[in-house]
Amino acid sequence: MTILECKNLTKEYLSGENVVKAVDDVTISFEQGEFCAITGPSGSGKSTFLHVLSSLENPTSGEVRYGEKPLLSYNDNQLSILRRRRFGFVFQAYNLVQELTGYENILLPIMLDNKKPDEEYLNKVIDILGIEDRLHHLPSALSGGQQQRIAIARALANRPSILFADEPTGNLDGKSGREVLSLLKYVSKQLGVTLILVTHDLHVAEQAERILTIEDGKIVKDTKNGVI
Repeated sequence: MTILECKNLTKEYLSGENVVKAVDDVTISFEQGEFCAITGPSGSGKSTFLHVLSSLENPTSGEVRYGEKPLLSYNDNQLSILRRRRFGFVFQAYNLVQELTGYENILLPIMLDNKKPDEEYLNKVIDILGIEDRLHHLPSALSGGQQQRIAIARALANRPSILFADEPTGNLDGKSGREVLSLLKYVSKQLGVTLILVTHDLHVAEQAERILTIEDGKIVKDTKNGVI
């Protein structure tokens, strides 16, 4: 079942007097529960594509649909709620609140939603990620890999349908990066979450069920559907 799709998606930027198409007329869909990696050279537009897909940026033209509904039909407040409840985000820089403990960081999206935590579900996520003994530490007392695990738990706290990950292993050493990637794969399968991951690392991309290759804002290869 298709959970997310875009049609004729374009994102343009002004660079001096030139117009740069970071995303250039892309039409593609993603299925519920799939793990898709988006890769390509630096400056190819892969992170911009992820940001537009996830509503962090607006497209210049074209549309993105979550389920049957275009994201452009949401107002700013509705988009914020959608991102908080249905989308999860994991970034290269972790983006943890330094003054909060690991557990408080995990609870943050639930608290922002004025919801009561589902302790059983959260304990399951925490157990899968192996961070039980790090919950009461501040981020400054955690390694990069531990911080990223906390960030993944936070992204999953509200039971999202889609997890967007932008270079989630980029700041980690090889061993920690492999562990985080394995956990992302395992968690997405265990919880039925669609995982869309941007990476410049082909070794990371090759772990996905599907790989999209982007060059100059266009998808030039899709391992699910062949060369476009």
